[in-house]
Amino acid sequence: MRALLLILEFVTVLVRDPQLQKEDFWHSYIDYEIFIHTNSMCFTRKTSCVRRRFREFVWLRQRLQSNAVLIQLPELPSKTPFFNTNNPQHVDQRRQGLQEFLQNHLVATVVHLHILFW
Repeated sequence: MRALLLILEFVTVLVRDPQLQKEDFWHSYIDYEIFIHTNSMCFTRKTSCVRRRFREFVWLRQRLQSNAVLIQLPELPSKTPFFNTNNPQHVDQRRQGLQEFLQNHLVATVVHLHILFW
């Protein structure tokens, strides 16, 4: 009798620890820690952690969209000219939106890879 082993794969993305970075007296920005934990065979590393700022998410989405013409990518939180780096509510809303963007994109990508290769 054969036993069927079902392995449930997961991908967890956390966008956390917003930090204010000052470039000079007039210019500052918030960067976020992006932490990924997975057991998916689609990834070579099971955990990864980097820091990125909002404009790097914009760049990533533009590159992904240009390569995925038929797939609609999740939206980023809106870029507002009135974003206040000193307002914890603004920072947390953006953090949550960035986390949703990454989570939705990674889940969709892993599902597509499984469909293609399994």
